Amino acid sequence: MRVALIHALRESVTPINAAFDAHWPEASRMNVLDDSLSADRARDGQLNDAMIERFLVLGRYVRDAGADAILFTCSAFGPAIDAVAADLSPLPVHKPNTAMIAAAQDYGRVGLLASFAPTLESMVGEFDSGQIVVTCHCGGALEALQAGNGDEHDRIAAEAANSMLSKCDVIALAQFSLARAAKRVAQVTGKPVLTTPECAVLSLRAELLT
Repeated sequence: MRVALIHALRESVTPINAAFDAHWPEASRMNVLDDSLSADRARDGQLNDAMIERFLVLGRYVRDAGADAILFTCSAFGPAIDAVAADLSPLPVHKPNTAMIAAAQDYGRVGLLASFAPTLESMVGEFDSGQIVVTCHCGGALEALQAGNGDEHDRIAAEAANSMLSKCDVIALAQFSLARAAKRVAQVTGKPVLTTPECAVLSLRAELLT
């Protein structure tokens, strides 16, 4: 079983592979990184046809390399991932956040925390329309992580969650790169915390092994 992991942030590579190590170590993984995608998405402020075509090229590449399923690990590209799923059907193509959003349905008010602002715009619409979702951008956290300061990243994320999401029933970390802050966010806020990597791996394993 080969799962292709397609990354738009290099900071997403470690957390998703850690989740596989913990929950499905026997799965064969293929990591494909194009970190210019996140930079171009932030620069342009929106998805465009050229970027969607780049996603289609990546999807076809990993399919031709023998992938049995594809998991994208950046949450700011929902429509592009939908295009890949339609293009490669019936090959399983998964968004990074679908499994976590499903898990969040067990709670009332969801606090959605992101360090990459475009993720919030892309992801909120994927929740059930009847669910209350409170968004929070922890500005500076991603930049700290990219500069090699993981402790500062975790501190910023936890303080933002505690300040803006204290009235929520659960805190959902919207990006794979945020997963490393889960323990600190839970300690500071006293809230249950959902992460995209863990939810995604558990969901993929259940789907592909049944």
